[in-house]
Amino acid sequence: MKTSRFEAAVDAIRRGLVVGVPTDTVYGIAADPFSEEAMVALFAAKDRPRVMAIPILAAGPEQAGRVGWLDASALTAAAVHWPGALTLVVPRVPGLPEWIGHPDSGSVGIRVPDHPVALALLAVTGPLAVTSANRSGYPPAADDRTARAALGDAVAVYLEGSGAGGEASTVVDLTGSEPRVLRRGPVDWPGL
Repeated sequence: MKTSRFEAAVDAIRRGLVVGVPTDTVYGIAADPFSEEAMVALFAAKDRPRVMAIPILAAGPEQAGRVGWLDASALTAAAVHWPGALTLVVPRVPGLPEWIGHPDSGSVGIRVPDHPVALALLAVTGPLAVTSANRSGYPPAADDRTARAALGDAVAVYLEGSGAGGEASTVVDLTGSEPRVLRRGPVDWPGL
């Protein structure tokens, strides 16, 4: 029986490999954030220093809670803007491996993408570390073909499709006493 590309991607994630996936912004590459082997492969595919934190994509607030602490204000923002273009930087939950989020600040950036393929993958695999499909310093790939041309065999499975081309998400840091906008995007903070 022939395995579908989606099933192959799920299997690759479970084996600690990197997978290409379309999102609501760009075409991305994803790995299991709880697997050091997978994260090493993800950083290597990007040729990105390990000190640069990679955001986590989740299927919803419950999954997001596996990696970050979502207080009442984070849950309110999530209810209004997820899925969508809002990344919340929140405290990491205790006991996470040091490579998830930013080890110095103890925070992690989390978002729920508004893309059916990404959401379907996340629903099966759980939260994933996801970043744009390109080598660091180069333009992000728009689709699976350009990602394959840029990254080749560093990615085990490329799910077909393209990023929806949306604007990069608004990033809001909720780790301090007051929310702080780290990157402006389509969500007008505090627009709740």
